[in-house]
Amino acid sequence: MSRRESTAQQAAGTQEDDEPDDWDKRIFSTGCADENAKLTDCYFEKKDWRRCKKETYALGFVTTKPLSFYVPTRASTSGATKTTATTSAAGTPTTASKAAEPARTPIPAVSGTPLPDAPSPQGSELDATDGGSSKPIDWTQSYHGLGTSAFPPEVSAILQAPLDPDDIEVKPDGIIYLPEIKYRRILNAAFGPGGWGLAPRGELMVHEKLVTREYALVVHGRFVAQARGEQQYFSEEGVSTAAEGCKSNALMRCCKDLGIASELWDPRFIRKFMKAHAVQQWVEHVTSKKRKQIWLRKDDEVRYPFKKT
Repeated sequence: MSRRESTAQQAAGTQEDDEPDDWDKRIFSTGCADENAKLTDCYFEKKDWRRCKKETYALGFVTTKPLSFYVPTRASTSGATKTTATTSAAGTPTTASKAAEPARTPIPAVSGTPLPDAPSPQGSELDATDGGSSKPIDWTQSYHGLGTSAFPPEVSAILQAPLDPDDIEVKPDGIIYLPEIKYRRILNAAFGPGGWGLAPRGELMVHEKLVTREYALVVHGRFVAQARGEQQYFSEEGVSTAAEGCKSNALMRCCKDLGIASELWDPRFIRKFMKAHAVQQWVEHVTSKKRKQIWLRKDDEVRYPFKKT
């Protein structure tokens, strides 16, 4: 290698080193590159994050608001002002009037009295090899808490409430259904977010164009229902999406045991609903140009890939 080539290579290497790396690009994209540099320099100089409070506040890592600002109050503050007692420098008690902050909206109770947890595990649920101490419940096999007690009346009222006709959807083949997200909303209203969950009862079974998996619905540590969900897929890239659809399908089937949307399996209700809220319409497929009749709600419109004929 000649001296000229070596000099050119060193210059090119210096130029490449000046280019920002991926980490620097991410820092610059936040809009806080200057603040981050000041905080880093402060720590390099003082070797203690606690001595860099000014720089930390500038980045927004620490808030000056008290914790009570973020925690909703359960009772409203009476009166427009509140009086606090203070002591002057001379030792004479004084009073200071301070405008009270508006009371934050309290979080409403989910469904009255919370559902009691399942009884403590006994018998086979205890680990005999560990001196009889309790062990985590294996929800892939356990039926712990099944049928131990009935739900409170207020919970049952939420689960078995009649469906609003506006929530029911109609498939082109005439099958009526309740969207999966509305099952979750009913469960959240009855048991509270985090008070229920789906526990897999086995591995995901991937067949040709179909995935299936069995799930158990667990409420407050109690086994409630079990169902196998299924979902079709059309390519290998769609297996993960199909797995999520399989879980949603199992959830809807488990909810039948709780009486949620039980009308959708009642033939008389189905006939009345279709007569009052659904209609058949001749449509044409946009690409294949084939014509056929489909079902849809009376207040709905024909959507792609069909068009009204």
